[in-house]
Amino acid sequence: MIGDGRRLVAHNWGTTTLGDCVDALGSLVRPGRLVDGPTIAEYEQAFARRVGARHGVSFASGRVALYAILCSLDIGEGDEVLLQVPTHIVVPNAVRYTGATVRYVDCRLDDYNMDLDQAESLVGPRTRALLLQHTFGIPADLDAARALCDRHGLVLIEDCVHALGATYRGRPVGSHGRVAFFSTEETKTISSTMGGMAVTDDPELAEQLRSQQDAAGVPERSLVARYLVKQIMYHLFTHPAVHRITRPAYLWLRDRPAMHLAPGATSAVEMEGGRPPGYLMRYSNSQARIGLRQLQRLDENLEHRRRTAAAWAGNLGDRFTLPVPPTEADPAFVRYPVRVADRPAAMRKASPNVVLGQWFNQVLEEARSDRDGDYVPGSCPRAEQAGRELVNLPTHPRTSRGDVERILKIFEEITPAGATG
Repeated sequence: MIGDGRRLVAHNWGTTTLGDCVDALGSLVRPGRLVDGPTIAEYEQAFARRVGARHGVSFASGRVALYAILCSLDIGEGDEVLLQVPTHIVVPNAVRYTGATVRYVDCRLDDYNMDLDQAESLVGPRTRALLLQHTFGIPADLDAARALCDRHGLVLIEDCVHALGATYRGRPVGSHGRVAFFSTEETKTISSTMGGMAVTDDPELAEQLRSQQDAAGVPERSLVARYLVKQIMYHLFTHPAVHRITRPAYLWLRDRPAMHLAPGATSAVEMEGGRPPGYLMRYSNSQARIGLRQLQRLDENLEHRRRTAAAWAGNLGDRFTLPVPPTEADPAFVRYPVRVADRPAAMRKASPNVVLGQWFNQVLEEARSDRDGDYVPGSCPRAEQAGRELVNLPTHPRTSRGDVERILKIFEEITPAGATG
């Protein structure tokens, strides 16, 4: 058995269990309900209940759920959507695919969420929606966001891809706007390799979302099978007890598209701002089985993340700039953001014990160029600063107390952002 001193904590894939893998294997050997089946509806209903919404409609990914939302709201050519940076390239892509224009809003450096004062200054006659991201699982100021939308007649769309389980004034995020979307992609609070959900209380909007789902393509059985194999293999490869040994194979598979167990989360076309073929796609029954299993463990998952985040906050706050959530918020902390003076140096220093996450190492994460998402360099300087300085500490359930202690020891030798001398 490899001792704790040999542990290497990955930044993701920490929510899957051996039981999930056994369930995935069961789906693979009984492929009749691999793609279609009753668990999709069961999962949609359970997910909606969990986030305090009446309706849940599943899609292949969170970005596709957002695209379906925009289409269901009839947002398109001639309209504008307010969207913060930093974010991921797939978010503005979903807006741009409708023909609408993205208006980028800078973040605040205290919580990496939208600067709502600047957002209000950008509202114009063509503005239709405010797309509010709860960055790192830290709820944005929903009181201010709702008031802004009420003043200007905007639709509030909550981007909850980081924030499953977070609450604001005791209510789950995703239940404060007209509609919201979530992700269960491999790096999120729960994971079914890929997956997305749109939730709403509005029955007419839910009906439109169902129409979008009906029009969506059905994933090929081979693709779903590869998602399940990836879930199993990456669960094994990223276990902290063996990840030091298996990481070279993990990276080799990740960096060779032809060898992927399943397609990467973001295609090369999307990274360049384009729309890949077969974009509008449904979720599968076998992935819903895993999603439902992980949803049933969400409270335990969140308790661990909050306890781990509290350890980071309690031990790093005297030296590092740490996030300050709104007093009304209880974050989910899919990852814990810390700003450092030299990201590559911090990554190297930490590498014996942890693979630090790099959300967000640029204004539009994973974009080949920020210009591919129509972002104008220099327009959002705080987001650009965050892109130079952020690293992410793990919070997932595989991060043990001993891991936290070892990583904290390493951070004693890492220089915080803004330090001099």
